[in-house]
Amino acid sequence: MITGATSGIGLGCARKFAQGGYDLIITGRKPDLLSQVGKELSELGAEVKMLCFDVRNRAECAAAIESLDERWANVDVLINNAGLALGLDKEYEGSFDDWDIMIDTNIKGLLNITKMIVPQMVKRDCGHVINIGSVAGDAAYANGNVYCATKAAVKALSDGLRIDVAESAVRVTNIKPGLVETNFSVTRFHGDKDKADNVYKGIKPLTGDDIGDVAFYAASAPAHVQIAEVLVLATHQASGSVIVRK
Repeated sequence: MITGATSGIGLGCARKFAQGGYDLIITGRKPDLLSQVGKELSELGAEVKMLCFDVRNRAECAAAIESLDERWANVDVLINNAGLALGLDKEYEGSFDDWDIMIDTNIKGLLNITKMIVPQMVKRDCGHVINIGSVAGDAAYANGNVYCATKAAVKALSDGLRIDVAESAVRVTNIKPGLVETNFSVTRFHGDKDKADNVYKGIKPLTGDDIGDVAFYAASAPAHVQIAEVLVLATHQASGSVIVRK
């Protein structure tokens, strides 16, 4: 099950797992995009279940997950990918609306899905939760304040869940990407493509498929091996704030 599977890292993960022989539950907010992605994944050989809902809406989450029949109800791998950044302002000049959307999606949305999927993993003594965090969760960077805080929360929630399920065979992985060229920056700059393109100038960034490779590697490790945390950066990126452009 991959949340936010219609673009970027979510789509990269969906493609990799489809190619790897998994059947997929993909979620997103846009039915047309879900249908398009579902068709692509089916052509890769996966059986696909599409769920259209917003992870911020707990009632929608519950209704979607409760709609899964016996064929789909037992999720083996959950990829909590749905997330976004909005704005690049100083903390004292930020937008309340942007903050609410980031917190509700990146933290509460992840918690909503985790709460509704992980109990059956623990009951079956089998499963894997892969959370998509960020290098931004390790240390704040200029004007990243609230987004960085949400990704720091993803790290803490991943670590906490790993402790909570340690008596079971459920595994928890936090993948922390650096610069990944997706719609991420277009969203952050509220649709300003020129500003978004400048983020990746002078450096070859990661792609959603690169992160899909990492997620698949973690899920494919032997059952006694838990890839707890992976930091993945572009070659000329040293940290969240150190990027060498050529």
